[in-house]
Amino acid sequence: MRKLIALMLLAGCSAAVTPAPSPADDTCNAAAYATLVGQPATALERVLLLGQVRVIRPNQAVTLDYRQDRINFLINADENIAAITCG
Repeated sequence: MRKLIALMLLAGCSAAVTPAPSPADDTCNAAAYATLVGQPATALERVLLLGQVRVIRPNQAVTLDYRQDRINFLINADENIAAITCG
């Protein structure tokens, strides 16, 4: 959980965020959406997303529950998709 919080903090101030989880950590099939990283957040409107999804913007409060099947789309201050994680 601390990794997610650190990742969210880094996403707001750094472009060096890992775009998608490694295959071993990809419990939510986030790698299938890796091509969305760097695109505007509105690109999510054109993609069929089945299952648990969470869109996290800078300074947005989020719950601390961890769901290995949930895809998190981290949006940066420029309204672009900065990273995709599971949890």
